[in-house]
This record gives sequence, C-alpha cells and structure tokens, in this order.
Amino acid sequence: MKTKRLILMFTISSILFSCGKKEELYEVEIPESVYATEEEVDNSPTKVVAKDGSFKMKGLSFNYSDLEPNLDAQTIETHYSKHHLGYLEKLNELIKGTDLEEKSIEEILTSLDSEKKALINNAGGYYNHNLYWEVLTKEKEKTPTGKIAELINRDFGSFEAFKTQFKKAGLDVFGSGWVWLVLTENQNLKITTTVNQNNPLMSFETEKGYPLMNIDMWEHAYYLKYKNNKSDYIDNYFKRIDWDKVNYRIELKSN
Repeated sequence: MKTKRLILMFTISSILFSCGKKEELYEVEIPESVYATEEEVDNSPTKVVAKDGSFKMKGLSFNYSDLEPNLDAQTIETHYSKHHLGYLEKLNELIKGTDLEEKSIEEILTSLDSEKKALINNAGGYYNHNLYWEVLTKEKEKTPTGKIAELINRDFGSFEAFKTQFKKAGLDVFGSGWVWLVLTENQNLKITTTVNQNNPLMSFETEKGYPLMNIDMWEHAYYLKYKNNKSDYIDNYFKRIDWDKVNYRIELKSN
C-alpha cells in the first residue's frame, strides 16, 4: 500500500507540475488503491461496463495479460477499467441533455471550443484511449505491410527511421500527452504530439490530421512497470502494434 501511495503521489505531482503549455488544471478523484495487485487483476476486460449513456466502452481485442511482458496486466487493467472508463462516464455526464448526445465522437471533437476544457479532456480521453487499444495486438512484432509500409518508406525513408522519429517525439513529451501518426489532408504521414487529452482532430490544434495510431505518454500508461524509463516503454509498444489495423484506418479515411 505504501508503494501504491508513493506512485500516486508521484503521478499526481507530475501531472500538476508538468504542463508544457499554460493549461487550466482540473482535480480528479483518484481511488485510494488504484493499482490492483497481480492476484487481484481480473484478466477479462469484458466485465468493464459503463453506466447508461450515449457512449460505451468498445472493449479490447485481448485480455489484460495477453500483452505480457511488453505491457503488463496490472497497468492495462487499471488503465482500461479506471482511467479510460472514467473519461467515458464523465463525457456522458457532460453531454447529457445536450445536442451532443446525437453526435459521433469525431463530430464532437472537431467542433469543440478551445475553452471547453472539461469536454476536451473527457471527449479526448475517450477517443484517444479507444485508438490506443485498437492498434495493439497480442501477436508479437508484426511488421508494416501494404499501404502503411508504402507510406512510411515514402515519407520517412524507412521503418527504422520512422521508429526513431516517433520514439524521439515520445521522449520529448514533457509531462502528460500523446504521440500520433496522422494522415494529413495532402495524404502525407506526419508525427505530431498533443498535451493532456488533446488530439489532432481538434480544430484549435496547430498540427492536424486523421489519427492512424498513437501512444499514451501519461505516466499511468507505463510507470508501474517502467518507472521513468520511457525509452523501453516505447520500444515495447512497437512490438505490439497491429499494422493491419493501421491499414484499416487508412482505408476508412480514403472511403
């Protein structure tokens, strides 16, 4: 319990201190025991169900332990069943009784006012995590093929060059945020970053595009296993990317 409290104290203090830009901060209620022990982890994400509302948890294509040893079950269980679920349920509360209830999450994100901080945080948190889980797989070290391989070679020179640039962007994230691979309006690939739960669909972001994949650089995504070793976290994330899903997203954007 003492270890858990130390992790929580470190994480909370980092979030409060770490904003690279001047952003308004919001207090969130954190359970006393955020991380389940290895014995307490229920391996099935299917039991995570949100309260009634416009948006639902999409589920995972793997059990919590399926990404071991690259991404540990304790972190994924907490990340999905507490952080992700929390963003979803807060989003549903914020849009209840408004015209946003009838909109898709993409429609909400692209029309957001930059002053609507709570909505940005929770709508972004819901969407960003959906994509993060979507492109992860229990199959190890798949390699890019098809359209995404073609675009990576065209725009970055090679897959290794792309990984190097993507990793550098992750290591350069100061505080909490995300790294994205997006498809621009000109059909080019671009690596970009956002703070907090912002994403490249939001109109006020300086670098916009259609998200193909992302990595969560908030400490709750890696700290329990990797501590401050973000480099290993990013390397192991790459070993679990489903490039077929990335190709599917390219097709979605093209249609």
